Amino acid sequence: MNRRSFLKITAGAAAASAIVSTAPAAPKRKLRKAIMYSTIGVKGSVLEKFKAMKAAGFEGVEPMGAMNREEVLAAFKETGLQAASVCDHIHWMKTLSHPDAGTRQLGFDGLIQSLQDAHAYGATSVLLVPGVVQGSGIGRGDSTYQECWDRSIGEIKKAIPLAKELGVKISIENVGNNFITKPEQAAQYLDAIASEWVGWHFDIGNVGRNYGPAERWIQVLGRRINRIHVKDFGAPPPADATKKGRDRPKLLDGETNWPAVMAALDKAGYSGWGITEQPGNQAADVESARDMVQRLDRIFAL
Repeated sequence: MNRRSFLKITAGAAAASAIVSTAPAAPKRKLRKAIMYSTIGVKGSVLEKFKAMKAAGFEGVEPMGAMNREEVLAAFKETGLQAASVCDHIHWMKTLSHPDAGTRQLGFDGLIQSLQDAHAYGATSVLLVPGVVQGSGIGRGDSTYQECWDRSIGEIKKAIPLAKELGVKISIENVGNNFITKPEQAAQYLDAIASEWVGWHFDIGNVGRNYGPAERWIQVLGRRINRIHVKDFGAPPPADATKKGRDRPKLLDGETNWPAVMAALDKAGYSGWGITEQPGNQAADVESARDMVQRLDRIFAL
């Protein structure tokens, strides 16, 4: 090879290398940003709230069940946002674990309504709190652990045929209800229901605050996780324990081990919606909501 040929090949290789190095990197993971409707702090109509979240950079919203369906559909259409999920609107008030059959029926009806709403919005998951156990400290405990287990499973199984018909999964959320406090119990609960139409809506912050670490739950639940709530947590100092909001700092300002959480989600093969459920004052206007979106981007890039 003469000197001219060598220089030509070397220059070509350098140019190719430069093209590769400057090409945009492929996204590390396929996650989309959404916000729970009830945590949007912007004042105004459904459309006004949706427009503000669109301007902030969100791609989706998680509406509550039993909202004005036509109003929500119109807001989705005008903004181009998508339904990330639907949150059952009545599961805390009319629980599926309640000893009164009439109250459980109201809770079941609320689940059915939420499944129908999700189908209308194009969502494929409904968030459900299955019941509340006595001693939860939130004033709504109405059953023992075993009663909550048995009653809620019975009601959920009745809703599975409709969930299958509509193509919408029922996703159990871990919350501070004194029920299912270990990931192994969550897996056993889903095993007892034994349906591909029932999975988990994993709340990262709720687990971290009460029953962590979050990454351990992800490792156990794996592909049974249908949706995630992206929420941070921080233990308030004893002197400030009565102050609201101290346990839910801004994303990345709390105690969540985000690199470990994201690594666990990757290993579980999770993709799809990452839905924030931070306090409303953190999405009180476009600027604060945009800050939340940017924090989500940083978490998703870890």
